[in-house]
Parts: sequence; structure tokens; C-alpha cells
Amino acid sequence: MPANNLPFLTFFLLFLGILRFNSFLGLEAAAGKLDPIPGVYVFGDSLVDVGNNNYLPFSLARSNYPRNGVDFPKKKATGRYCNGKNFADVIAEKFGLPLTPPYLSLRGLLKWRKRESAAVTGVNFASGGAGIFDGSSQFPGQAIPLSQQLKHWLSIRNALTRKLGQSKAQIHLSKSLFVVVIGSNDLLNYMRSSEIRKKSSPQQYTQSVVDKFRAQLKTIQETGARRFLILGVPQLGCMPSRREKNSTTHECNKEANMLASLYNEALIKMLQQLKEELKSSMAYSYFDIFKSLHDIISNPAHYGFSDVTSACCGSGVLNAEFPCFPLSNLCSDRTKYLFWDRYGHPTEAAARTIVNFILFDDSQYSSPLTLTQLVSS
Repeated sequence: MPANNLPFLTFFLLFLGILRFNSFLGLEAAAGKLDPIPGVYVFGDSLVDVGNNNYLPFSLARSNYPRNGVDFPKKKATGRYCNGKNFADVIAEKFGLPLTPPYLSLRGLLKWRKRESAAVTGVNFASGGAGIFDGSSQFPGQAIPLSQQLKHWLSIRNALTRKLGQSKAQIHLSKSLFVVVIGSNDLLNYMRSSEIRKKSSPQQYTQSVVDKFRAQLKTIQETGARRFLILGVPQLGCMPSRREKNSTTHECNKEANMLASLYNEALIKMLQQLKEELKSSMAYSYFDIFKSLHDIISNPAHYGFSDVTSACCGSGVLNAEFPCFPLSNLCSDRTKYLFWDRYGHPTEAAARTIVNFILFDDSQYSSPLTLTQLVSS
């Protein structure tokens, strides 16, 4: 390069650096302006489980062993299906709240003080393998379905009422955030079960799941919840274990993605109808995780990822033929991988990227409100 171009190059690089720094400051400023919420209550499956399954005797649906938790504080495997923190953790962090403890860790007569304290800032009821239908887990009886999670929630609501009093508890609940991330296991169960497939078409089955979910959401709302963050189902066919193994391109499974799309379409319509029925008694943000993952997979470098097909932890083709175990292969840079394991659980880096979408991106993925707009409404 000619010497007389060097000053221009230096200026140009400095200019780019300033732009990126200002962009970073802008995002941090936006994050700093989040309206405070008093508590966050989490329902769902393994995408947001923080260790409830650890307390289920003989459950195989748990991840409280290495290499899970390799990037969690103290490198501790807590039962999260992740190298570090998951969606539930990152959302709590964004609002300056403690990480939500697993509900089952709060049981017992000697833990009533801890239970009442946690009831105020938030509790996590999610369970790996859980579904909207009771029988959706791949491991029957070894996960906590949403119907049981709702019963656990009533216990926490009672603890909250005892601590704050009826009137203050109602105000607290109306300002808190209720996160619900569930549905994937119901769809995967449909794909596994020839018996269910004989009885119902994909459209009939996804509608039946959504109808059940509607009743469950209304049950939560009737206890005083007003603000809901609800995630759709991701691209199930693009998780490492579902990708085609016998090709060089490892294409996504089209049937699984079609089923997820049908479910999400029915879910969006149901939420609109439920809001119309409940009016001001309910506000929600629906996040299209299907589309957000599609966009990341289509242009990974734009979002800071280099591998969006294989699992960071596992073994075999795409690191996806076996689960993440203590002796599994482990990718060296977890920040560059979209998927943590064969089941499509996101890495902490991916969870943080998606939560930023949930909070701030109002043009593509969230409707009718972003999470930021929801908590300020």
C-alpha cells in the first residue's frame, strides 16, 4: 500500500472503532434503562431448567455432571443443559434480579424462610423433558409436566401472599414477569409415536397442544399474573441430532421444522385470541425463536458464530451421536458455537444473543411487544 494512504487507513480504522464502541455503549445504555421488575417466574422445559430434575429420584433427564457447567461460576454442573447460563439466567441478570432457584430446591420444613425470600424475586419451575401434555417426556415419569409446574407455582404464590399480604402480593404479581418456554417435547413426542400419528394429522395435533396450553396460561393469569414472555418452538429439524448425517451439507430435517412452524402459527393465533378475551388483564410478548435461529444459521458470522450445525459437546458425526458426557469431545471456544449439545440447547453465548433479540429487536422477532416494551407497559 502506498505510504500516502496510511494516514487515511489509520483514520478509517479509528472511525470504525469509534462506531463500534458507540454502538456498544448504546446497547449497554439501552440495557441500563430497562424498567425494573420485582420478580421473574419461569415455566418450561430443558431450555430454561436450572436444576429441578436433580431432585427427581432416578431421573435420567438431568445434566448435573461435567462437561455441563464448564463455564458456569466455579465450573459447576448445576442441572442446566448448557456450558454456562441459560435463557432464564440471562433474563434475570438483565433485570438485576438473582438467578431463579429451582423450585424443588426450596421444599421442606426447614427451607420456609428461603422459599418465602425466593418467592419475592423469582422461582424456576422448568423441567428438562417437560411438555404441555403430561405424557410428552421421552422419559415417562422423569420430568415435571407443565400441569405439575402450575401446582408448584400455587405453593409459591401462597408463600408470596404470606410474606407480603394479599394486596401487596397482587401488585407484585401484576408487575412481575412470567416466562414460559415449552412445546418442543410435545412435538418431538408426536414424531416418535406412530400411535399418535395414526390418530392425528400434524395440524390436528399441534392445535390440540395449543388448546391445552391456552387453558394452562389462563390458569396462571387467574392467579394474578399479567405480563407474559412466551417463546415459540425453535427449528427442531436444525438441532444437531436431527440433521441429516449421511450428507456433506447435513441438511435440517424438513418434517421436524414443518411441525414446529405449524405449532407456532397456531400459538400466535391463540395468544391473539386470549389477549382479546382478557383485554387489560393480560399483556404478552411472543418471541419467534424459530426465525431468529434461522437468521443466525443463515449468516452465522454476522452474529459472531462459526459453527451452527454441530454440537460443542458430544461425539460422533456433528458431535451429535451421543449426549454431552464427562468424557465427550468439547469445543475449545464455546463463544463460537450456536449449539451446546446434540439436543439443540444453546450455548451461553447463543442464549445471550437471543435474549438481546428478545429485549430490543422490535422489527423482526417479537410481537405485539418486545420484552422491554412489555415491562414498561
